[in-house]
Amino acid sequence: MEQVSFGNTKDGQEVTNYFISNCNGMKVGVTNYGATITSIKLHDKDGIERDVVLGYDDVLGYQNGTCYFGATVGRNCNRIADAKIELDGVVYELEKNDNENNLHSASHGVDKKIWDVLSVEENKIVFNCLSKDLEQDFPGNMQAQVTFEVSDENELSIKYHAVSDKKTVMNFTNHSYFNLGGHDSGDVLNHILQVNASHYTPVIDSKSIPTGEIASIEDTPFDFRKAKEIGKNIFDDNDQLKYGNGYDHNLALDKKGEKVELIATCYCEKTGLKMDVLTDLPGVQLYTANFVDGEKGKNNAVYNKRSAVCLETQYYPNSVNEDNFKKPIFDAGESYDSTTIYRFSVK
Repeated sequence: MEQVSFGNTKDGQEVTNYFISNCNGMKVGVTNYGATITSIKLHDKDGIERDVVLGYDDVLGYQNGTCYFGATVGRNCNRIADAKIELDGVVYELEKNDNENNLHSASHGVDKKIWDVLSVEENKIVFNCLSKDLEQDFPGNMQAQVTFEVSDENELSIKYHAVSDKKTVMNFTNHSYFNLGGHDSGDVLNHILQVNASHYTPVIDSKSIPTGEIASIEDTPFDFRKAKEIGKNIFDDNDQLKYGNGYDHNLALDKKGEKVELIATCYCEKTGLKMDVLTDLPGVQLYTANFVDGEKGKNNAVYNKRSAVCLETQYYPNSVNEDNFKKPIFDAGESYDSTTIYRFSVK
């Protein structure tokens, strides 16, 4: 297990970048700042090593950044309408950090915390953090663990486990931005994407709060049931695409239950790198880096619009307030457990 200093935060706390790996040369960088994925390196069809996620050179990039590159996002990922939830008759006012809504829990959520390292192995690391009662305006003292593990099948598994001492919302995701051509290779419009989703959750307007409808993707740009280039329909004259400035929508997965299943596949013909996504969650946010603009990244890279694709597994956005959606609400002492796997291969 290799580990290196990742610099100091603005208040002087030292942060470490850890590298877990397998026997095939796949190496994943993860830092204890935000339990964040900083790099995923593997070899393409020509034997060239590619780093396939966007990121920064040191912790200050992540501390100052607003894109959530590689971050563990929680307690609740995605948006909550009016920045307000109600649990057992008690209304909790959350931070309005995205128009009048709440995005990814708070501007200083668990993605901005330094997590404890519980255990480290050659191919596995376990992080833990405490989110105190009302720390992000959510009720309950919540202990959260995230385990990153690399298998010899080139799978990066992310396992979440969390428990609160009060009824609360728990809905975690990883916000990695993937570019299978290499993090610095430009846009991903020619990546081939397939998603097992016959429905999606359309949004009201550009604030990206769902209408509450679970709508068919038939005859819409959101139909990825058959593999197609990400850019094929992204410029279509479609109100939903205009609201998101591209794809920034939850796809309702065609899953039969809560088992870990294959839900999406992404492929870059140039490198031959293919990524399968597996999860036990009901939705995935398809986001095409629509608001990344001149972001200075690692190794002198500059990231722009459409420079990556995010496939963020999740409960549906605003599900805590929407009766039509499965709610990520957990009683005191009830365990939140979820697994998402990113599996890489060369085609």
